Amino acid sequence: MENNTITACVRIDGMANTRSFADIRNEILSAHKNTGPQDKVSFYNTWAENYEQDVALLDYRAPLLAAECITTHFKGDKERAIILDVACGTGLVSAHLRRMGFCQFVGVDGSEGMLDLARETGLYLELKQCMLGQESLPVQNGNKHINLEPHNSVIFLETYDVVVIVGALSVGQVPVAVVRELWQVTKPGGYMCMTTRGNADNQEYKTELEHMMSTMEEEKRWSCVTVTEVEQWERAVAENESGYIPGAVYLYQRN
Repeated sequence: MENNTITACVRIDGMANTRSFADIRNEILSAHKNTGPQDKVSFYNTWAENYEQDVALLDYRAPLLAAECITTHFKGDKERAIILDVACGTGLVSAHLRRMGFCQFVGVDGSEGMLDLARETGLYLELKQCMLGQESLPVQNGNKHINLEPHNSVIFLETYDVVVIVGALSVGQVPVAVVRELWQVTKPGGYMCMTTRGNADNQEYKTELEHMMSTMEEEKRWSCVTVTEVEQWERAVAENESGYIPGAVYLYQRN
């Protein structure tokens, strides 16, 4: 296992954005609150229209960092690989991966508002609405000849060359237990890429997540490929924080 630390300084200027940083800060803090699942979905449905310009102003680097991590370590045929983009939002992660040579994407998100925008990108073979942690992924036993028609609503076990979940593994979002569910749909030899924040209010969740990863490695379910600790993950929004908050990218390969 390799462990890397990245420090970068990114200037954000000249961006056409009619919303102030205070507006965006309030949006992010709202997203981090531990509200009920229906309130959470309503929030993301409302935020969808401004989501991409907001996270750009926040210099939210997780989608790019996850895509770079996957591309660096993936050993198979990128054009043939099937990627399950979990909590796909508007499609930021898959857009980066497409530019890096991957072609086949299936997306899952709890927000229809986000999925509507992801659908407009034309990136996805299929998009499925599912509230992670509240309902199980609609899976069935693995099928080596997966039907990737646009209206196919089934997610197959042991099928995906890469499963990636960016942004959702944090306090008030998706429970850590979802990791085992996503492991089930990753094909043997396939990769799981996960991210989480490393700031103060997410430390307990991060510790729980890393414990789950270690436990699954002890169970010989997967092996750690790399962990990248990032000092400048996104601009800080909490009142007791300034500058940038840290985060981490994890890549595991299923045994």
